[in-house]
Amino acid sequence: MGADGRSDMSELTADLFVSLDGFASADDVGPYFGYGGPELDEWIQAELDKPQLVVLGRVTYEALANISSNSSDPGSALTESPKAVVSSTLAEPLEWANTRLIAGDAVDVLPAVKRDSEVPMRTMGSISMVRNLTGAGLVDRLRLMVFPLTCGSAGGERIFEQGGVQRWELEQSTILDRRIVLLEYRMNGQGHLHPRRA
Repeated sequence: MGADGRSDMSELTADLFVSLDGFASADDVGPYFGYGGPELDEWIQAELDKPQLVVLGRVTYEALANISSNSSDPGSALTESPKAVVSSTLAEPLEWANTRLIAGDAVDVLPAVKRDSEVPMRTMGSISMVRNLTGAGLVDRLRLMVFPLTCGSAGGERIFEQGGVQRWELEQSTILDRRIVLLEYRMNGQGHLHPRRA
């Protein structure tokens, strides 16, 4: 069931890897913030093996496509998965296999994709797109993989530094490799956005 309560829409999950202080990236920390491990690798592979449509913004698409030839990177495993990139600037044909272009703004075009998709949908990274989709109430589930470090001034982009209050219900929490915490939330449907007070 979609976030708007319609059971005929595919569910959209947003997956974000974050630091304790809410950054999606940081300078000089390495892949997975320097905290890779076997249980994290197993989780990533298990998720990639599920039937799904992976939805990417342009920046994340270009980054993953550029490293897809490296067999040790998730970008390579994603090559075989159905993917859609939402962009108003890219043009077909796209070089990365099994990828289709959805032209336009994500908030405008993804409701139709959710109605038409026969499999669950999932975003990876694509911070700006995820912000816009959550603000519009189009994200059904939010999964935060929280890594045990604070980035401070080395932090790149915070995941939710704009917008208003959004309320989520915790469905499940899992500890991976005795140090990484996976938090799985669902939109609670009690009004997805409240304007920020001046």
